[in-house]
Amino acid sequence: MDQAVQHKPLTFKDYKSDYKPVWCPGCGDFSVLASVTKALAELQVARENCAVISGIGCSSRIPAYTSVYGFHGIHGRALASATGLKVARPDLTVIATGGDGDGFSIGGNHFLHACRRNVDMTYIVMDNEVYGMTKGQASPTTASDWEGSKLTPHGTGVSPFNPLAVALSAGAGFVARGFAGDPNGSAKLITQAIQHKGFSFVQILSPCVTFRPEQTEWKKIIRKGEISETNALAEAMAFLATDDGFSTGVLYETQRSVYAPKQEEKYSVKDIEASFEL
Repeated sequence: MDQAVQHKPLTFKDYKSDYKPVWCPGCGDFSVLASVTKALAELQVARENCAVISGIGCSSRIPAYTSVYGFHGIHGRALASATGLKVARPDLTVIATGGDGDGFSIGGNHFLHACRRNVDMTYIVMDNEVYGMTKGQASPTTASDWEGSKLTPHGTGVSPFNPLAVALSAGAGFVARGFAGDPNGSAKLITQAIQHKGFSFVQILSPCVTFRPEQTEWKKIIRKGEISETNALAEAMAFLATDDGFSTGVLYETQRSVYAPKQEEKYSVKDIEASFEL
């Protein structure tokens, strides 16, 4: 009987911690958390062999709400921490999570090089086009004419960051977009992203109903599964040239050489200490 219980398949509930999310009611991040746990359950990832890494922001709270290993790091550095962990422990399933401010502003440089470095891990960005935790400032993905913040009452006047186009041009081997209002669809995207060998990027449109209440209309204009998956970079780029940002699905997947460090001789702590002795 004990063996039967021990080998009982894990459900999405098994991947949730006892901590209750403190997000605003209606926040899309609730659904993204559900999608992540559903994906882990679908793949039956051992909880002790999985780690979720984040930076700073509303969405970056996700590690605390899962029952796998987690690390809540500093602003914009989720990918740096996740890369170091995966390189040191290639046996782990490593997932980095965050928001559009954390990932594309202060973390933008890490995003570029994570795409081109191609370490085998998954990056999920919950994009609500606003800095929600710091009370509603424009983020890198905010439209240039958005006047909803007192800091930019006449709009930012800056072209919004295009995450999928940047990921493609920087060399990511898996690029997809989901919607928080479609948790099952997003779970499928995350599942495929984790299974992909190499760096996987999933943008999930996640409405902020507190500081961007107009985003409740997204559910009416999202086009589920409209993106047609391709392994041709030119086709993927051509699609984005006319895309309005509200179609979902896997945009691009191709296999590239996955980065892995050279295996070096292992030393004990005593050996390392001895090397510093005078």
